Amino acid sequence: MILFWTIALGLAALTALPLVAALVRARATDPGDGADGDVALYRAQQDEVARDVARGTLDPTEATRLRTEIARRLLAVDAQHRAAPASRAPVLARRAAAAAAGATVLGGSVALYLWLGAPGYADLPLDGRIAQAEEARAARPLQAPAEAQAAAARPPRTAPDPDTALLMQRLRDTLASRPDDLRGNVLLARNEARLGDFAAAARAQARVVALRGAGVDAADLGDLAEWMILAAGGYVSPEAEAVMDRTLAVAPADGRARYYKGLAAVQVGRPDKAYAIWEALLREGPSDASWVAPIRAQIPRVAALAGMPQDAIPPAEPDAAAVAAAAAMSPEDRAAMVAEMVAGLSNRLATEGGPVEEWARLVAAYGVLGQPDRAAAIWQEGRARFAGDPDAVRLLANAAARAGLPAADGPVDPPAIGPADGASDGSADEPADEPSDPLAGEPADTPADGPNEPSDEAAAGDGG
Repeated sequence: MILFWTIALGLAALTALPLVAALVRARATDPGDGADGDVALYRAQQDEVARDVARGTLDPTEATRLRTEIARRLLAVDAQHRAAPASRAPVLARRAAAAAAGATVLGGSVALYLWLGAPGYADLPLDGRIAQAEEARAARPLQAPAEAQAAAARPPRTAPDPDTALLMQRLRDTLASRPDDLRGNVLLARNEARLGDFAAAARAQARVVALRGAGVDAADLGDLAEWMILAAGGYVSPEAEAVMDRTLAVAPADGRARYYKGLAAVQVGRPDKAYAIWEALLREGPSDASWVAPIRAQIPRVAALAGMPQDAIPPAEPDAAAVAAAAAMSPEDRAAMVAEMVAGLSNRLATEGGPVEEWARLVAAYGVLGQPDRAAAIWQEGRARFAGDPDAVRLLANAAARAGLPAADGPVDPPAIGPADGASDGSADEPADEPSDPLAGEPADTPADGPNEPSDEAAAGDGG
């Protein structure tokens, strides 16, 4: 600490030194120095005129004129020299100004550090912070004490209506005698969650996961992890994180589990990891996924903690009001807005890069805008960039075919077949000549929303 203050005050003193030196120098700007030189020069000129007259090389009339001019200049210099001392600051005033300037620089530096800095805080390099985060992760509370603490701080839940309470009690009594009833445990877990008893929901869902055994899917595991986190007041315990790891082992692209992995990283002091996870989720979309809203609410602070600029956060897609406003535009204004959006996407991909889904969207957008040359250029660049990923190249080829490019060689997927009930899942190909949005492009191969999304309660009570 002493070394820090010594170095800091020394640097502040070095900063103030030139200013103080400029104020205390007594004759640095003394006009008398220049006046003495001028007088000597003019007297030498007078002597030179006298010598020229004596040698006969200068006409007496011209000599008289020169002497008069030299005398006039001497008088002007003398008058300036006499007036100069009145405009010079007194020595005492200069010294007082120097003292005030030095005190301002030194005192201001200390005051600014006391206001913005952290006096007494030890140096904490990156390696040390990472080590502390790992220690905090290893020493974090387990699920049971976290649930107990959250329950003590939570306000009382609203009691259900009598009929619901009676049915729930019957279900609990039935499962007490038939604990291996899978369907009954599924119903109990979901209804306990609807009633806000997430601890009970997590216990029932843990039984569901155990009964499903090796056939458990990401949705069941994700529900268990989420209800454990909500039961702990938004805190991600080691047990909940272990369930999330199982979820990601089954479905690595599961957005809900990835969101909670980022939340766990924030809670143990690793905003850099959280930012990387959440930034990728925002870029992948979809924009209406239930984890997008809580991420957008927290990612500005996480980005600041991770040392990332705010403009690096992926921008939000237009909301319903913006879409409605665009619909009310004239065709010319709408075309100009779309062209501006496409140009923005193109510039970002050129400077920052992006996932293959955005490259495919850009290819398709240029095709819709009637710019096949630009579409072909983006298609060729994207194919070279993702040459080692056959799935990515196929996605780009689909977009190129949709844009009407004859050079769209490579495999092109057939139109997707909807779910068994005939409803569209949003992934079927659209005709190239009638898209509703030039930026829609090829949909990303992301899991469907629904059971793999965080619940509304998670969005509101993530505890991060």
